[in-house]
Amino acid sequence: MIPPEIENWFAGRGWRVRRHQVDMLAAADAGQHALLVADTGAGKTLAGFMPTLAAFCPSRLGDAPPPDGLHTLYISPLKALAHDVQRNLLTPIAEMGLNLRVETRSGDTPSDRKARQRAKPPQVLLTTPESLSLLLSYPEASEIFSGLKRVVIDEIHAFATGKRGDLLALALGRLQAISPDLQRAALSATVAEPESFRGWLAPWGEIDTVALVEGETGAPPEVEILLPQEERVPWGGHAAAWAVPQLIEMIRANRVTLVFTNTRFLAEYIFQLLWDANEGNLPIGIHHGSLSAEARRKVEGAMARGELRALVCTASLDLGVDWGDIDLVVQMGAPKGSSRLLQRIGRANHRLDQPSRAVLVPGNRFEYLEAMAARDAVHEGQRDGEDFRPGGLDVLAQHVMGCACAGPFEEAALLQEVRACLPYAWVDEAVFARVLDFVATGGYSLRAYDRFARIVRDKSGTWRLTHPEQAARHRLNAGIIVDSEMLEVRFRNGRSLGKVEEHFGAQLSPGDTFRFAGLDLEVEGVRDLELVVRAAKKAGQIPSYGGARMPLTTHLSTRVQAMLANRGTWARFPDDVREWLEMQDWRSRLPAPGELLVESFPYRGRAYSVFYTFEGWNANQSLGMLITRRMEELGLAPLGFVANDYALAVWSLRPITDPAPLLSPDILTDEFVDWVQNSHLLRRAFREVAVISGLVERQHPGKRKSGKQVTFSTDLIYDVLRKYEPDHVLIEAAWADARARMTDVGRLADLLDRSAAELVHVELDRVTPLAVPVLVMIGRESVAQGEADDELVMEAESLGGLAMRAD
Repeated sequence: MIPPEIENWFAGRGWRVRRHQVDMLAAADAGQHALLVADTGAGKTLAGFMPTLAAFCPSRLGDAPPPDGLHTLYISPLKALAHDVQRNLLTPIAEMGLNLRVETRSGDTPSDRKARQRAKPPQVLLTTPESLSLLLSYPEASEIFSGLKRVVIDEIHAFATGKRGDLLALALGRLQAISPDLQRAALSATVAEPESFRGWLAPWGEIDTVALVEGETGAPPEVEILLPQEERVPWGGHAAAWAVPQLIEMIRANRVTLVFTNTRFLAEYIFQLLWDANEGNLPIGIHHGSLSAEARRKVEGAMARGELRALVCTASLDLGVDWGDIDLVVQMGAPKGSSRLLQRIGRANHRLDQPSRAVLVPGNRFEYLEAMAARDAVHEGQRDGEDFRPGGLDVLAQHVMGCACAGPFEEAALLQEVRACLPYAWVDEAVFARVLDFVATGGYSLRAYDRFARIVRDKSGTWRLTHPEQAARHRLNAGIIVDSEMLEVRFRNGRSLGKVEEHFGAQLSPGDTFRFAGLDLEVEGVRDLELVVRAAKKAGQIPSYGGARMPLTTHLSTRVQAMLANRGTWARFPDDVREWLEMQDWRSRLPAPGELLVESFPYRGRAYSVFYTFEGWNANQSLGMLITRRMEELGLAPLGFVANDYALAVWSLRPITDPAPLLSPDILTDEFVDWVQNSHLLRRAFREVAVISGLVERQHPGKRKSGKQVTFSTDLIYDVLRKYEPDHVLIEAAWADARARMTDVGRLADLLDRSAAELVHVELDRVTPLAVPVLVMIGRESVAQGEADDELVMEAESLGGLAMRAD
């Protein structure tokens, strides 16, 4: 079954062909689609490409010439991963002597190369969902993809459940219509429920056509949790900055260390702390999505050549990047999910037979428990992930417009394509007609404006563009990722360092300094959407970014609560963490699994209540909004709230004596609806769906709208639609986003259901140990800390003389 060219190449490397690599080739030879679930370092990417390599082997071709035109598409969630795969594919192709051209295509690809790829595509094209969707929007798409044999989707878990997955599913439906014999393959190390992903991968819902291939088991990872050497685990904070001296020692003791952070701000912050402590001048780099393509490529190349001892990064390097010399992964702060942790750990010792080594660095005491839960889950092979949800109508509108750009289409035929995709199997003729009407007119309230008329149906019933220029406008603005508007950071000579968010840049004046891309910079001026800078001699503030927080997964939340309830496991904890829980148990109680514990106590002349939900920051933040509204109605005079992943703290002038009325499920039908409709939440969701659907364009030839301009435009349209067309398709799409993604409303509903059956309210005379981690967050972003934190800890210490520290 395995062509001798491939067998000989493996043998020459001293490797053997893995069982799952053979199985992927067998599935392709049998005409099946395939989902491969295998450990990191198992050779998944090579397994996905095995049928492609075999198709170009002379032993299989015989006297026939190698296939011409585009043969295989590789879809990656990250541009960095596509470039890494290209590097790693070129070697076996060259050493096997295969006549096979491999190229990448992304937003960073020069326009002349993109044009050449459309005219003469390579046999293998490595790209992203967005770039594929754009490629499908060209009139020559049918010709480009008519001979396509295979699509390989890497790290499918990273985007299949979100809007990027919606866009890719629609693109796959279009590709299958162009090339009916197309085979689909998907790869992942961290799929929690393979059957759900088989259903997503299957065309026309034919799940039986998708073979499930399971990889050989690799060496179990070695994971440890770092603790302070002389001090105690901090009460609050998420940066884990206390660990920097120890981290420097780990970097010095290993060949290459990959340091993961959960946000771009933390990446810059930790990099700055490491560099300040780097007395030995060890070569340390930084990598995140807001750096320029040039900066990212530079550091990726340095890593590939073995020139760095450490690299501080974000999720920009979570997935699949194979740098074999990495021998240690460090996770700064909580991992938030076992699958994410497993993915990051796998970057170290990227080989199946060697254990990956990782160190988790908790930022506070709750994060220590979370790190323990994540480590246990990894050792037990437990994975977690997001659930699938119905496809977004804004994404569908973008896809419809892309299809129109490629050429005229028949409504019934396109609907059939759309319904063949699992996220859109629910779309019927009526829903599809509403989407078409939106793309054609903007909807009932906007149809009088010509600029919203993008497609039109002719007398024969065929849909086509209203004007050829609509295609260029679509390609300029299409995309799924709607970040906050950004300012380009450039030196006076034009060299770009990357981007910072507009709200941060707007606060800067000439002479101000900030640290970005590991450099100290001074602002010279702002022109258009560019921040012109020069090197500075002093350090400044670090840019903040408004990206979504990583949610604590339900799986890890359940594990943490189980650890609290099982006192027999506390012996594993460090002394200060164990004493913290013991004192909490003595002074109040610990929340049991399935129970909602609420503590109420006075502090500094105010009434405080802490709700221990363990439902993640998004759900707790939303609950805080809703509870304070209801407290206002009940005359409790709420003053504010603060939330973390584990708890919500509310303070008021009058105490909560019975929390049950604040947590009744009708809060989601009354206060929730009113709050969303009258807050920025729905407006922000509408801004995103308006941009994705193409209703509002961010970019025009040679000019890009500022964030303020986009917000002004979307707010005007939103107000019109709310008043005159509240059932508009984009209002519906915005509501779906606001409910499902931006507030974790599903977890909120589960919490309220749980509170009805298992609510425990404990009234106390002072602060409890378990409350301190959330209470020390009060005012952290606006007032200097120290005195208030110390008072909280002193009050907690008075419970039993514990030497606790707020840091």
